[in-house]
Amino acid sequence: MAAQALTLLREVARLEAPLEELRALHSVLQAVPLNELREQAAELRLGPLFSLLNENHREKTTLCVSILERLLQAMEPVHVARNLRVDLQRGLTHPDDSVKILTLSQVGRIVENSDAVTEILNNAELLKQIVYCIGGENLSVAKALIVEISSVSSESLNYCTTSGLVTQLLRELTGEDVLVRATCIEMVTSLAYTHHGRQYLAQEGVIDQISNIIVGADSDPFSSFYLPGFVKFFGNLAVMDSPQQTCERYPVFMEKVFEMIESQDPTMIGVAVDTVGILGSNVEGKQVLQKTGTRFERLLVRLGHQAKNASMELKIRCLDAISSLLYLPPEQQTDDLLRMTESWFSSLSRDPLELFRGISSQPFPELHCAALKVFTAIANQPWAQKLMFNSPGFVEYVVDRSVEHDKASKDAKYELVKALANSKTITEIFGNPNYLRLRTYLSEGPYYVKPISTTAVEGAE
Repeated sequence: MAAQALTLLREVARLEAPLEELRALHSVLQAVPLNELREQAAELRLGPLFSLLNENHREKTTLCVSILERLLQAMEPVHVARNLRVDLQRGLTHPDDSVKILTLSQVGRIVENSDAVTEILNNAELLKQIVYCIGGENLSVAKALIVEISSVSSESLNYCTTSGLVTQLLRELTGEDVLVRATCIEMVTSLAYTHHGRQYLAQEGVIDQISNIIVGADSDPFSSFYLPGFVKFFGNLAVMDSPQQTCERYPVFMEKVFEMIESQDPTMIGVAVDTVGILGSNVEGKQVLQKTGTRFERLLVRLGHQAKNASMELKIRCLDAISSLLYLPPEQQTDDLLRMTESWFSSLSRDPLELFRGISSQPFPELHCAALKVFTAIANQPWAQKLMFNSPGFVEYVVDRSVEHDKASKDAKYELVKALANSKTITEIFGNPNYLRLRTYLSEGPYYVKPISTTAVEGAE
């Protein structure tokens, strides 16, 4: 099948007006598996197909775009960057949007590949041309690509700012169109994942502007369109830089999170929950939350309530946030921090251990795994081990393999057993016989099935 495609490709290259051959090649390619095409990648000559794009013939252009989409997928991004540069440059200025989008998607593949992207970055002219070509486009794919290129290095960000593209993006971020604002903040958040990106945003006063927009959101009836993205931006910024500095410098961020968790709107609650989970994923973030005192205690109560009563999707997000908040790596388990996680756990509900056991017994694998993740997060903390040991039937529940039926649940249970078995305090708290049961479970692996003895089977009949 791949050989037939190669023959047709050669025919297309040879002929003056290969419309029939293009149609045949198009239908043959639909049936050729991608791995077969990859094996023949070195033989694929795409120059003639790119040349046909310049003929201003509607059907030929449509067929060539579709064929190229398929064939380019079979090529490594490095190969595309090295050997098809000129064709990509031409494609970026093509009058037909479908050709531009095809070209941009290939540039996207190159930018995402660390080997291929150096091909562009080492060629200043090409990079400039890509940036300026994209600049003429208002396609959202072009904007996303600009952020990807800007994120690669401070040099590439420099090209994008000189061309005015990043400035345009930032103007739209603070502009009047709330829907455009919502899209832009996602892209700006991607830029903030890099150190040079954060530096640039701070220098340009963008972070202050985002903070001011959050301040003014109360009087904007349309703020629900963009507010979630703006709060997420600060959550990510806090974890990348310093939770303490971010929260001190932009107090409106935490203020808004506390407000959103009390909201009746599930979207707002979800964003607040995710943000608290991100913020509390490291010790500095946990301490920032702890400093807010009774406000954070109220938030924990709300988190426990939502984990029990919200929609399935929100329950899982709450459980993930709770896991993130409660987890402490062994080397950071000081007495103070252990007291803190213990008090947080007890704020979640009247009997938190039972709450999560109840959730984990519901017949939904995703929910079951999310509840097991909470137990795993606290499994290496002595106070939690004591709670588990003193809770009737809990140790049996942990080593009972009949509870989990799907792979994800078996894996999640195995992680819990591993966290308990590898803890330094487990023998002392659970006792040696239970410790040995955990080690046996661990050595048998996550998917072990106990052999059924024949006597038992005969008896069952």
